[in-house]
Amino acid sequence: PSVNWRYRSEPEKNTNFRQIPVPRGKLLGGSSAINGMVFVRGQRLDFDTWAQMGNKGWSYDDILPLYKKMENFKGKKSKLRGIGGLLNINEVKESNPLFDAIFAAGEMSNLSRNNDYNGADQEGLSLSQTTIDNGRRISSDFAYLNPIYKRTNFYLKTETLVTNLILKKNKCIGVQVKSKHKTYKYYANSEVILSAGSINTPQILELSGIGQRSVIEKNSINLVQELKGVGENLRDHIIPRLIFEIKKRNITFNDTARGLNLIKQGLRYFFNRSGFFSLPSAPLIGFYKTKPELSNPDVQLHFVPYRIIFKNGKRILSKKPGITCAINQNRPESRGSVHICSNNPLKSPKIKFNFLSSSIDIEALIGGIKKIRQLMSSKPMKELCGEEIQPGKEVKSDKELLNFMRDNSETAYHPVGTCKMGNDEFSVVNNELKVYGIKNLRIADASIMPTLISGNTNAVCMMIGEKCSDLILNKNVNKKI
Repeated sequence: PSVNWRYRSEPEKNTNFRQIPVPRGKLLGGSSAINGMVFVRGQRLDFDTWAQMGNKGWSYDDILPLYKKMENFKGKKSKLRGIGGLLNINEVKESNPLFDAIFAAGEMSNLSRNNDYNGADQEGLSLSQTTIDNGRRISSDFAYLNPIYKRTNFYLKTETLVTNLILKKNKCIGVQVKSKHKTYKYYANSEVILSAGSINTPQILELSGIGQRSVIEKNSINLVQELKGVGENLRDHIIPRLIFEIKKRNITFNDTARGLNLIKQGLRYFFNRSGFFSLPSAPLIGFYKTKPELSNPDVQLHFVPYRIIFKNGKRILSKKPGITCAINQNRPESRGSVHICSNNPLKSPKIKFNFLSSSIDIEALIGGIKKIRQLMSSKPMKELCGEEIQPGKEVKSDKELLNFMRDNSETAYHPVGTCKMGNDEFSVVNNELKVYGIKNLRIADASIMPTLISGNTNAVCMMIGEKCSDLILNKNVNKKI
Protein backbone atom coordinates (compact mmCIF):
# COMPACT_ATOMS: atom_id res chain seq x y z
CA PRO A 1 0.00 0.00 0.00
CA SER A 2 2.88 2.43 0.56
CA VAL A 3 4.07 2.14 -3.05
CA ASN A 4 0.96 1.00 -4.95
CA TRP A 5 -2.62 2.26 -5.12
CA ARG A 6 -3.72 -1.37 -5.52
CA TYR A 7 -6.86 -0.74 -7.52
CA ARG A 8 -9.03 -3.58 -8.80
CA SER A 9 -11.38 -3.66 -11.75
CA GLU A 10 -15.11 -4.24 -11.50
CA PRO A 11 -16.28 -7.85 -12.04
CA GLU A 12 -17.25 -8.23 -15.72
CA LYS A 13 -18.82 -11.00 -17.77
CA ASN A 14 -16.07 -11.06 -20.43
CA THR A 15 -13.46 -11.97 -17.80
CA ASN A 16 -15.77 -14.31 -15.86
CA PHE A 17 -16.53 -11.76 -13.15
CA ARG A 18 -12.98 -11.63 -11.81
CA GLN A 19 -11.67 -8.47 -10.14
CA ILE A 20 -8.41 -7.88 -11.98
CA PRO A 21 -5.57 -6.14 -10.08
CA VAL A 22 -4.71 -2.67 -11.38
CA PRO A 23 -1.42 -1.61 -9.73
CA ARG A 24 -0.54 2.09 -10.00
CA GLY A 25 2.57 3.75 -8.66
CA LYS A 26 2.25 5.68 -5.40
CA LEU A 27 5.84 6.95 -5.36
CA LEU A 28 7.69 9.83 -6.97
CA GLY A 29 7.80 8.97 -10.63
CA GLY A 30 4.36 7.36 -10.52
CA SER A 31 4.15 3.98 -12.18
CA SER A 32 7.66 4.36 -13.63
CA ALA A 33 8.76 3.62 -10.04
CA ILE A 34 7.12 0.17 -10.03
CA ASN A 35 6.87 -0.85 -13.71
CA GLY A 36 8.67 -3.61 -15.60
CA MET A 37 11.26 -1.16 -17.04
CA VAL A 38 10.90 -2.32 -20.66
CA PHE A 39 11.39 0.64 -23.02
CA VAL A 40 9.20 0.59 -26.14
CA ARG A 41 8.48 3.67 -28.23
CA GLY A 42 5.71 2.20 -30.36
CA GLN A 43 5.33 2.02 -34.13
CA ARG A 44 5.26 4.84 -36.69
CA LEU A 45 1.69 3.72 -37.42
CA ASP A 46 0.59 4.46 -33.84
CA PHE A 47 1.46 8.15 -34.00
CA ASP A 48 0.54 8.69 -37.64
CA THR A 49 -2.89 7.35 -36.66
CA TRP A 50 -3.13 10.01 -33.95
CA ALA A 51 -2.30 12.69 -36.51
CA GLN A 52 -4.83 11.28 -39.00
CA MET A 53 -7.47 11.54 -36.27
CA GLY A 54 -6.96 15.31 -36.35
CA ASN A 55 -4.18 15.74 -33.78
CA LYS A 56 -1.80 18.06 -35.59
CA GLY A 57 1.78 17.87 -34.32
CA TRP A 58 1.56 14.24 -33.13
CA SER A 59 2.67 12.25 -36.18
CA TYR A 60 5.72 10.00 -35.91
CA ASP A 61 7.88 12.59 -37.64
CA ASP A 62 6.62 15.21 -35.15
CA ILE A 63 7.35 13.20 -32.00
CA LEU A 64 10.58 11.48 -33.10
CA PRO A 65 12.72 14.52 -32.09
CA LEU A 66 11.18 14.34 -28.60
CA TYR A 67 12.16 10.68 -28.21
CA LYS A 68 15.68 11.46 -29.41
CA LYS A 69 15.91 14.44 -27.06
CA MET A 70 14.97 12.47 -23.94
CA GLU A 71 17.09 9.37 -24.69
CA ASN A 72 20.65 8.52 -23.86
CA PHE A 73 20.66 5.25 -25.81
CA LYS A 74 23.71 3.12 -25.10
CA GLY A 75 23.17 0.63 -27.90
CA LYS A 76 24.20 0.81 -31.54
CA LYS A 77 24.17 4.38 -32.88
CA SER A 78 21.46 5.29 -35.35
CA LYS A 79 19.96 8.45 -36.81
CA LEU A 80 16.68 7.40 -35.20
CA ARG A 81 18.10 7.13 -31.66
CA GLY A 82 19.07 9.82 -29.18
CA ILE A 83 22.31 10.32 -27.26
CA GLY A 84 22.87 12.69 -24.35
CA GLY A 85 19.31 12.84 -23.01
CA LEU A 86 18.27 12.50 -19.39
CA LEU A 87 16.91 8.96 -19.74
CA ASN A 88 19.58 6.24 -19.89
CA ILE A 89 18.45 3.34 -22.09
CA ASN A 90 20.38 0.04 -22.10
CA GLU A 91 19.93 -3.29 -23.80
CA VAL A 92 19.74 -6.47 -21.71
CA LYS A 93 23.24 -7.97 -21.50
CA GLU A 94 22.26 -11.25 -19.79
CA SER A 95 23.10 -14.38 -21.80
CA ASN A 96 21.05 -17.55 -21.46
CA PRO A 97 20.72 -20.77 -23.52
CA LEU A 98 16.96 -20.17 -23.41
CA PHE A 99 17.34 -16.86 -25.22
CA ASP A 100 19.62 -18.44 -27.82
CA ALA A 101 17.08 -21.19 -28.45
CA ILE A 102 14.19 -18.73 -28.78
CA PHE A 103 16.13 -16.67 -31.31
CA ALA A 104 16.94 -19.85 -33.26
CA ALA A 105 13.28 -20.89 -33.13
CA GLY A 106 12.27 -17.48 -34.44
CA GLU A 107 14.64 -17.75 -37.40
CA MET A 108 12.96 -21.02 -38.34
CA SER A 109 9.45 -19.54 -38.22
CA ASN A 110 9.73 -16.19 -40.02
CA LEU A 111 10.43 -14.17 -36.86
CA SER A 112 14.03 -13.06 -37.14
CA ARG A 113 16.15 -11.25 -34.60
CA ASN A 114 15.71 -7.45 -34.58
CA ASN A 115 18.64 -5.48 -33.18
CA ASP A 116 16.51 -2.36 -32.50
CA TYR A 117 12.73 -2.62 -32.25
CA ASN A 118 12.67 1.12 -31.46
CA GLY A 119 14.32 1.84 -34.80
CA ALA A 120 12.94 1.70 -38.32
CA ASP A 121 11.03 -1.59 -37.94
CA GLN A 122 9.49 -3.15 -34.84
CA GLU A 123 8.97 -6.70 -36.12
CA GLY A 124 11.10 -9.53 -34.78
CA LEU A 125 12.61 -10.93 -31.57
CA SER A 126 14.90 -8.77 -29.43
CA LEU A 127 16.63 -8.53 -26.10
CA SER A 128 14.70 -5.82 -24.27
CA GLN A 129 15.74 -2.21 -24.10
CA THR A 130 15.33 -0.99 -20.55
CA THR A 131 15.16 2.02 -18.27
CA ILE A 132 17.88 0.40 -16.17
CA ASP A 133 21.40 1.78 -15.89
CA ASN A 134 24.18 0.07 -13.93
CA GLY A 135 21.53 -2.04 -12.23
CA ARG A 136 19.45 0.97 -11.17
CA ARG A 137 15.86 1.76 -12.14
CA ILE A 138 15.73 5.01 -14.13
CA SER A 139 12.28 6.28 -13.20
CA SER A 140 10.97 9.67 -14.34
CA ASP A 141 11.77 10.91 -10.82
CA PHE A 142 15.40 9.81 -11.07
CA ALA A 143 15.85 11.09 -14.64
CA TYR A 144 13.96 14.37 -14.46
CA LEU A 145 13.42 15.46 -10.86
CA ASN A 146 16.59 14.25 -9.16
CA PRO A 147 18.82 16.71 -11.09
CA ILE A 148 16.67 19.74 -10.15
CA TYR A 149 15.80 19.19 -6.50
CA LYS A 150 18.02 22.08 -5.42
CA ARG A 151 16.53 24.64 -7.79
CA THR A 152 15.05 27.61 -5.95
CA ASN A 153 11.99 27.65 -8.23
CA PHE A 154 11.18 23.99 -7.58
CA TYR A 155 8.97 22.84 -4.70
CA LEU A 156 7.87 19.26 -4.08
CA LYS A 157 5.25 18.17 -1.56
CA THR A 158 4.96 14.44 -0.84
CA GLU A 159 2.37 12.41 1.13
CA THR A 160 -0.21 14.68 -0.43
CA LEU A 161 -3.47 13.82 -2.20
CA VAL A 162 -5.04 16.16 -4.75
CA THR A 163 -8.73 16.30 -3.89
CA ASN A 164 -9.88 18.66 -6.64
CA LEU A 165 -8.97 21.52 -8.93
CA ILE A 166 -9.75 25.06 -7.84
CA LEU A 167 -11.95 26.60 -10.53
CA LYS A 168 -13.12 30.20 -10.89
CA LYS A 169 -15.94 30.11 -13.37
CA ASN A 170 -14.29 28.13 -16.19
CA LYS A 171 -10.69 28.89 -15.33
CA CYS A 172 -8.36 26.64 -13.33
CA ILE A 173 -6.52 28.74 -10.77
CA GLY A 174 -5.01 26.05 -8.55
CA VAL A 175 -5.41 22.74 -6.72
CA GLN A 176 -6.75 21.70 -3.34
CA VAL A 177 -4.90 18.91 -1.52
CA LYS A 178 -4.96 16.93 1.70
CA SER A 179 -1.76 16.22 3.56
CA LYS A 180 -1.57 14.61 6.99
CA HIS A 181 -5.25 15.32 7.70
CA LYS A 182 -4.94 19.00 6.75
CA THR A 183 -6.31 20.76 3.68
CA TYR A 184 -4.16 23.14 1.65
CA LYS A 185 -4.77 25.27 -1.43
CA TYR A 186 -2.09 26.06 -3.99
CA TYR A 187 -2.69 28.75 -6.58
CA ALA A 188 -1.13 28.99 -10.03
CA ASN A 189 0.23 32.15 -11.62
CA SER A 190 -0.21 30.67 -15.09
CA GLU A 191 -1.25 27.10 -15.90
CA VAL A 192 -2.01 23.91 -13.99
CA ILE A 193 -0.67 20.67 -15.49
CA LEU A 194 -2.59 17.55 -14.46
CA SER A 195 -0.46 14.41 -14.67
CA ALA A 196 -2.12 11.82 -12.47
CA GLY A 197 -2.46 8.98 -14.99
CA SER A 198 -5.34 7.24 -16.71
CA ILE A 199 -7.07 6.25 -13.48
CA ASN A 200 -6.63 9.33 -11.31
CA THR A 201 -6.76 12.13 -13.89
CA PRO A 202 -10.43 11.48 -14.80
CA GLN A 203 -11.14 10.98 -11.10
CA ILE A 204 -9.74 14.43 -10.26
CA LEU A 205 -11.62 16.05 -13.15
CA GLU A 206 -14.93 14.52 -12.06
CA LEU A 207 -14.35 15.48 -8.43
CA SER A 208 -13.85 19.02 -9.74
CA GLY A 209 -17.12 19.07 -11.69
CA ILE A 210 -15.65 18.35 -15.14
CA GLY A 211 -17.07 15.39 -17.03
CA GLN A 212 -20.34 13.65 -17.77
CA ARG A 213 -23.35 15.40 -16.26
CA SER A 214 -24.93 12.13 -15.06
CA VAL A 215 -21.75 10.96 -13.25
CA ILE A 216 -21.10 14.31 -11.57
CA GLU A 217 -24.66 15.05 -10.47
CA LYS A 218 -25.13 11.46 -9.24
CA ASN A 219 -22.24 12.08 -6.83
CA SER A 220 -23.62 15.43 -5.57
CA ILE A 221 -20.96 17.56 -7.26
CA ASN A 222 -21.69 20.85 -9.01
CA LEU A 223 -21.25 20.57 -12.78
CA VAL A 224 -18.71 23.11 -14.05
CA GLN A 225 -17.99 21.83 -17.58
CA GLU A 226 -19.73 18.95 -19.31
CA LEU A 227 -17.24 16.78 -21.20
CA LYS A 228 -18.69 13.43 -22.31
CA GLY A 229 -15.29 11.82 -22.83
CA VAL A 230 -13.92 12.13 -19.29
CA GLY A 231 -13.36 8.59 -18.00
CA GLU A 232 -14.32 6.95 -21.30
CA ASN A 233 -12.13 5.25 -23.95
CA LEU A 234 -10.14 3.22 -21.38
CA ARG A 235 -7.83 0.86 -23.23
CA ASP A 236 -5.28 -1.57 -21.83
CA HIS A 237 -3.34 -4.61 -22.99
CA ILE A 238 -4.98 -7.77 -21.71
CA ILE A 239 -2.28 -10.40 -21.39
CA PRO A 240 -2.71 -14.21 -21.25
CA ARG A 241 0.35 -16.06 -19.92
CA LEU A 242 1.48 -19.50 -21.07
CA ILE A 243 3.85 -21.54 -18.90
CA PHE A 244 6.14 -24.32 -20.12
CA GLU A 245 8.27 -26.80 -18.23
CA ILE A 246 12.03 -26.40 -18.72
CA LYS A 247 13.84 -29.73 -18.61
CA LYS A 248 17.42 -28.48 -18.43
CA ARG A 249 18.52 -27.39 -14.97
CA ASN A 250 20.19 -24.12 -13.96
CA ILE A 251 19.06 -22.02 -16.93
CA THR A 252 15.95 -20.52 -15.32
CA PHE A 253 15.79 -18.35 -12.22
CA ASN A 254 13.66 -21.06 -10.59
CA ASP A 255 16.98 -22.84 -10.11
CA THR A 256 19.44 -19.95 -9.96
CA ALA A 257 17.53 -17.45 -7.79
CA ARG A 258 16.08 -19.59 -5.00
CA GLY A 259 17.47 -20.57 -1.61
CA LEU A 260 21.23 -20.09 -1.34
CA ASN A 261 21.34 -19.16 -5.01
CA LEU A 262 19.26 -16.08 -4.22
CA ILE A 263 22.11 -14.93 -1.97
CA LYS A 264 24.50 -15.50 -4.87
CA GLN A 265 22.26 -13.38 -7.09
CA GLY A 266 22.32 -10.65 -4.44
CA LEU A 267 26.13 -10.73 -4.36
CA ARG A 268 26.27 -10.71 -8.14
CA TYR A 269 24.10 -7.61 -8.19
CA PHE A 270 26.04 -5.92 -5.40
CA PHE A 271 29.46 -6.40 -7.01
CA ASN A 272 28.65 -6.45 -10.74
CA ARG A 273 25.15 -4.91 -11.05
CA SER A 274 24.11 -7.99 -13.03
CA GLY A 275 21.91 -11.06 -12.68
CA PHE A 276 18.33 -11.54 -11.49
CA PHE A 277 18.00 -8.20 -9.70
CA SER A 278 19.28 -6.19 -12.68
CA LEU A 279 16.73 -7.37 -15.25
CA PRO A 280 13.41 -5.99 -16.52
CA SER A 281 10.13 -7.90 -16.25
CA ALA A 282 10.73 -9.56 -19.64
CA PRO A 283 14.37 -9.73 -20.82
CA LEU A 284 13.35 -10.88 -24.30
CA ILE A 285 10.38 -9.59 -26.30
CA GLY A 286 9.03 -9.89 -29.80
CA PHE A 287 6.58 -8.22 -32.18
CA TYR A 288 4.70 -10.40 -34.63
CA LYS A 289 2.05 -10.25 -37.39
CA THR A 290 -0.65 -12.84 -36.75
CA LYS A 291 -1.83 -12.52 -40.37
CA PRO A 292 0.43 -12.26 -43.45
CA GLU A 293 -1.66 -9.47 -44.96
CA LEU A 294 -0.94 -7.10 -42.05
CA SER A 295 1.48 -4.24 -42.67
CA ASN A 296 2.61 -4.04 -39.03
CA PRO A 297 2.94 -6.39 -36.04
CA ASP A 298 -0.34 -6.71 -34.15
CA VAL A 299 0.90 -8.64 -31.10
CA GLN A 300 3.73 -8.35 -28.61
CA LEU A 301 5.39 -11.44 -27.12
CA HIS A 302 7.11 -11.46 -23.71
CA PHE A 303 9.53 -14.18 -22.54
CA VAL A 304 10.31 -14.48 -18.83
CA PRO A 305 12.95 -17.07 -17.82
CA TYR A 306 11.16 -18.36 -14.73
CA ARG A 307 7.84 -19.67 -13.50
CA ILE A 308 5.76 -18.02 -10.77
CA ILE A 309 3.27 -19.71 -8.44
CA PHE A 310 0.91 -18.27 -5.84
CA LYS A 311 1.42 -19.16 -2.19
CA ASN A 312 -0.68 -17.57 0.57
CA GLY A 313 -1.79 -14.91 -1.90
CA LYS A 314 1.78 -13.95 -2.87
CA ARG A 315 3.73 -14.55 -6.06
CA ILE A 316 6.87 -16.60 -5.50
CA LEU A 317 9.34 -18.48 -7.68
CA SER A 318 8.28 -22.07 -8.23
CA LYS A 319 10.64 -24.85 -7.21
CA LYS A 320 10.07 -26.37 -10.64
CA PRO A 321 11.89 -24.69 -13.54
CA GLY A 322 9.80 -23.12 -16.25
CA ILE A 323 9.42 -20.27 -18.71
CA THR A 324 6.51 -17.83 -18.83
CA CYS A 325 5.45 -16.59 -22.26
CA ALA A 326 2.92 -13.77 -22.44
CA ILE A 327 1.02 -12.18 -25.33
CA ASN A 328 -0.79 -8.91 -25.79
CA GLN A 329 -2.48 -7.38 -28.78
CA ASN A 330 -0.78 -4.12 -29.75
CA ARG A 331 -3.77 -1.92 -30.59
CA PRO A 332 -6.87 -3.28 -28.84
CA GLU A 333 -10.34 -2.20 -29.92
CA SER A 334 -12.04 -3.10 -26.61
CA ARG A 335 -12.77 0.02 -24.60
CA GLY A 336 -13.89 0.52 -21.02
CA SER A 337 -14.26 3.35 -18.54
CA VAL A 338 -13.11 4.88 -15.24
CA HIS A 339 -15.60 6.89 -13.16
CA ILE A 340 -15.97 8.06 -9.60
CA CYS A 341 -18.59 6.38 -7.42
CA SER A 342 -18.35 8.91 -4.59
CA ASN A 343 -17.44 12.55 -3.98
CA ASN A 344 -14.87 11.28 -1.48
CA PRO A 345 -11.40 11.51 -3.15
CA LEU A 346 -10.18 8.60 -1.00
CA LYS A 347 -12.74 6.27 -2.56
CA SER A 348 -11.33 4.28 -5.47
CA PRO A 349 -13.01 4.91 -8.84
CA LYS A 350 -14.85 2.17 -10.71
CA ILE A 351 -12.65 0.63 -13.39
CA LYS A 352 -14.39 -1.30 -16.17
CA PHE A 353 -12.05 -2.69 -18.84
CA ASN A 354 -14.61 -4.39 -21.09
CA PHE A 355 -11.79 -6.72 -22.18
CA LEU A 356 -12.33 -9.22 -25.01
CA SER A 357 -15.40 -7.40 -26.32
CA SER A 358 -13.93 -7.09 -29.82
CA SER A 359 -13.54 -10.04 -32.20
CA ILE A 360 -10.39 -8.35 -33.60
CA ASP A 361 -8.79 -8.47 -30.15
CA ILE A 362 -9.75 -12.11 -29.61
CA GLU A 363 -8.43 -13.24 -33.01
CA ALA A 364 -5.10 -11.46 -32.51
CA LEU A 365 -4.57 -12.92 -29.02
CA ILE A 366 -5.38 -16.45 -30.19
CA GLY A 367 -2.95 -15.94 -33.07
CA GLY A 368 -0.30 -14.89 -30.56
CA ILE A 369 -0.89 -17.97 -28.41
CA LYS A 370 -0.49 -20.20 -31.44
CA LYS A 371 2.78 -18.47 -32.34
CA ILE A 372 4.14 -19.05 -28.82
CA ARG A 373 3.22 -22.71 -29.06
CA GLN A 374 4.94 -22.95 -32.44
CA LEU A 375 8.14 -21.43 -31.03
CA MET A 376 8.15 -23.62 -27.93
CA SER A 377 7.63 -26.83 -29.92
CA SER A 378 10.32 -26.02 -32.49
CA LYS A 379 13.50 -28.07 -32.89
CA PRO A 380 15.81 -25.52 -31.13
CA MET A 381 13.53 -25.57 -28.05
CA LYS A 382 12.98 -29.33 -27.90
CA GLU A 383 16.10 -30.05 -25.83
CA LEU A 384 15.13 -27.43 -23.24
CA CYS A 385 11.36 -27.25 -23.23
CA GLY A 386 9.05 -29.89 -21.76
CA GLU A 387 5.28 -29.99 -21.32
CA GLU A 388 2.99 -27.00 -21.59
CA ILE A 389 1.78 -26.40 -18.03
CA GLN A 390 -0.65 -23.52 -18.64
CA PRO A 391 -3.16 -23.74 -20.21
CA GLY A 392 -2.01 -27.26 -21.19
CA LYS A 393 -1.89 -29.12 -24.50
CA GLU A 394 -5.47 -30.35 -24.02
CA VAL A 395 -6.70 -26.76 -24.57
CA LYS A 396 -6.76 -26.69 -28.37
CA SER A 397 -9.76 -25.07 -30.04
CA ASP A 398 -10.20 -21.32 -30.40
CA LYS A 399 -13.22 -21.54 -28.08
CA GLU A 400 -11.16 -23.33 -25.42
CA LEU A 401 -8.37 -20.75 -25.75
CA LEU A 402 -10.89 -17.94 -25.37
CA ASN A 403 -12.27 -19.54 -22.22
CA PHE A 404 -8.71 -19.84 -20.90
CA MET A 405 -8.19 -16.11 -21.51
CA ARG A 406 -11.47 -15.21 -19.84
CA ASP A 407 -10.47 -17.25 -16.78
CA ASN A 408 -6.82 -16.27 -16.44
CA SER A 409 -5.75 -13.16 -18.35
CA GLU A 410 -4.80 -10.00 -16.50
CA THR A 411 -3.75 -6.53 -17.56
CA ALA A 412 -0.25 -5.67 -18.76
CA TYR A 413 -0.58 -2.50 -16.64
CA HIS A 414 -0.85 -0.12 -19.62
CA PRO A 415 -4.11 1.82 -19.07
CA VAL A 416 -4.55 4.80 -21.40
CA GLY A 417 -7.09 7.00 -23.12
CA THR A 418 -9.51 8.18 -20.43
CA CYS A 419 -9.10 11.88 -21.32
CA LYS A 420 -8.36 11.43 -24.98
CA MET A 421 -6.88 14.01 -27.30
CA GLY A 422 -8.94 14.89 -30.35
CA ASN A 423 -11.69 17.06 -31.76
CA ASP A 424 -14.83 14.94 -31.57
CA GLU A 425 -17.56 15.12 -28.92
CA PHE A 426 -15.75 12.59 -26.70
CA SER A 427 -12.39 14.39 -26.74
CA VAL A 428 -11.19 15.97 -23.49
CA VAL A 429 -8.04 17.81 -24.64
CA ASN A 430 -6.97 19.38 -27.92
CA ASN A 431 -3.67 18.81 -29.70
CA GLU A 432 -2.00 21.30 -27.32
CA LEU A 433 -3.21 19.18 -24.36
CA LYS A 434 -5.56 21.95 -23.22
CA VAL A 435 -8.81 20.81 -21.58
CA TYR A 436 -11.84 21.87 -23.58
CA GLY A 437 -13.89 24.57 -21.89
CA ILE A 438 -11.44 25.16 -19.03
CA LYS A 439 -8.78 27.86 -19.28
CA ASN A 440 -5.24 27.36 -17.92
CA LEU A 441 -5.54 23.58 -17.57
CA ARG A 442 -3.57 20.96 -19.50
CA ILE A 443 -3.22 17.20 -19.11
CA ALA A 444 0.09 15.42 -19.74
CA ASP A 445 -0.11 11.67 -19.08
CA ALA A 446 -1.31 8.39 -20.60
CA SER A 447 -4.94 9.45 -20.37
CA ILE A 448 -4.61 11.73 -23.42
CA MET A 449 -3.69 8.90 -25.82
CA PRO A 450 -6.48 8.53 -28.41
CA THR A 451 -5.48 4.90 -29.00
CA LEU A 452 -3.11 2.49 -27.28
CA ILE A 453 0.39 2.27 -28.74
CA SER A 454 2.16 -0.92 -29.81
CA GLY A 455 4.13 -1.72 -26.68
CA ASN A 456 4.80 -0.82 -23.07
CA THR A 457 3.63 2.71 -22.26
CA ASN A 458 6.35 4.20 -20.02
CA ALA A 459 8.35 5.64 -22.94
CA VAL A 460 5.39 7.33 -24.60
CA CYS A 461 4.27 8.84 -21.26
CA MET A 462 7.66 10.54 -20.89
CA MET A 463 7.46 11.70 -24.51
CA ILE A 464 4.06 13.26 -23.77
CA GLY A 465 5.68 15.12 -20.87
CA GLU A 466 8.40 16.40 -23.21
CA LYS A 467 5.74 17.47 -25.74
CA CYS A 468 3.80 19.35 -23.06
CA SER A 469 6.98 21.10 -21.98
CA ASP A 470 7.66 22.21 -25.56
CA LEU A 471 4.09 23.47 -25.97
CA ILE A 472 4.37 25.59 -22.81
CA LEU A 473 7.81 26.93 -23.72
CA ASN A 474 6.68 27.82 -27.24
CA LYS A 475 3.64 29.62 -25.86
CA ASN A 476 5.84 31.71 -23.58
CA VAL A 477 8.32 32.45 -26.40
CA ASN A 478 5.47 33.65 -28.60
CA LYS A 479 4.23 35.88 -25.78
CA LYS A 480 7.63 37.58 -25.53
CA ILE A 481 7.78 38.12 -29.31
